Amino acid sequence: MSNRLPESIRNANNCQTELVPGFHYSYGYRPSLAAGIVFSVLFGIAFFGHLLQTVRFRRWTSVLLSIGALTELIGWIGRTWSAECPYNRNAFLMQITTLIIGPVFFTAALYVLLGTFINHLGRQYSLISARMYSIIFLTCDLISLIVQAAGGAMASMASGGDGDTAPGTNIMVGGVIFQLVAMVIFTLLALDFLRKSSKLGMPKEYNKVLVALFVSLAAIFARSIFRAVELMEGWSGYLMLHEVYFIALDGALMVVAVGIFLLFDPAQTIPKTHGPVQKDAGELSEYSTEA
Repeated sequence: MSNRLPESIRNANNCQTELVPGFHYSYGYRPSLAAGIVFSVLFGIAFFGHLLQTVRFRRWTSVLLSIGALTELIGWIGRTWSAECPYNRNAFLMQITTLIIGPVFFTAALYVLLGTFINHLGRQYSLISARMYSIIFLTCDLISLIVQAAGGAMASMASGGDGDTAPGTNIMVGGVIFQLVAMVIFTLLALDFLRKSSKLGMPKEYNKVLVALFVSLAAIFARSIFRAVELMEGWSGYLMLHEVYFIALDGALMVVAVGIFLLFDPAQTIPKTHGPVQKDAGELSEYSTEA
């Protein structure tokens, strides 16, 4: 396949800047350098912020948010690299495999966070136990992660020449849709938790973290719908060929999804030690939080 390419772009690590007649950029356009730098900075801030919280509090929510932010950071560094070297297949592979899976770590943090609420407030706040949240939803996240990463790698390698990107793209779509189904079920359970907490009572300081959970969840959900539609349109589809949609409906939404927890950090708000917690209803409940 590579032998059919012009000499200037035959090397996967090339830095051909000008458009080669008859050979489009892997993206269908030349990525924005400004967008790449801005999002690299934003996700870099999110990564180091949550990494600091990981060191300070050693909580799984912080760990997962920092990994997700790092994954997004690597992806946007890849897009920044592509802005300078648009035919570089290593840069393209770097961004497509990371940006498709980054949100999986954010959803995992949300699953752990809701389990933390339930551990802290009591089993009566949820239809299923906190342990079941970990078993069911983190397993779904792992499956989604593997499927999307495999599909992204296949599509990226195929896009480097005249290969067929459809198999890899279809696998990616399947992974995104699987993630969406899991998120729908999780959302229903989260809404049930919200309904029960309004009746049973919850510490006021937890409200901001719960709001952050739903804001992050909405951002990830909207992004996943966009990516599913974008990929189903194919590599020559309208959404795929117009970077502004990717910037607004992927990059910006993921900044919101991870950044809001820098403002409302559950590791700071929800204690890790054992003891009684005063709820709004004036009742005391025992809690045990290790997330």
